[in-house]
Amino acid sequence: MDKKLKNKKKIKILISGPFAAGKTQFIKTISEIEPLTTERKTTAKNEKKVKNFTTVAMDFGKITIDDEHELYLFGTPGQSRFDFMWEILGKGALGIIVLVDSTNPETFHEARQIINYFESRYPVPMVVGANKQDLPGAWPPEMIKSALNLDVEDIPVVPVVATDKESVKKALLTLLEEIYKEFG
Repeated sequence: MDKKLKNKKKIKILISGPFAAGKTQFIKTISEIEPLTTERKTTAKNEKKVKNFTTVAMDFGKITIDDEHELYLFGTPGQSRFDFMWEILGKGALGIIVLVDSTNPETFHEARQIINYFESRYPVPMVVGANKQDLPGAWPPEMIKSALNLDVEDIPVVPVVATDKESVKKALLTLLEEIYKEFG
């Protein structure tokens, strides 16, 4: 095996957020490999109204940055009944993107709880992705920052459209900049 391939630095990034925030789509949009997903039919009545499938364990994708670095993207399930996977997937992550559905303020409280969960267990750089910015009624990132009470915390909130590769790339680059500031 090529020595360079063996010695690549693997950077683990966690993609989390509430149910239907766009985590699976985020990974599908940017991954250079066919993502591994663990989607199953949605069973809860209130969730069926939103979408037909949900992640039950994790999503996984990969991006080669250069000859020396690869990003490994691990997507968490959004529902708290699967939060045991958050603990498992969070180990070894160098950074976290918490996606928020900008069109659904009812999920902001849940997003804040997810932020608190990861801040208390994995104190690594974090970015909030204000997803679905292309849809009518999407809250701008500044309003989401305020709604999540992130005004006093140093967590960037960036606009995201999880179906747009450039948008996803910008969110990841923002997180990588935060990681570089922290671990240089």
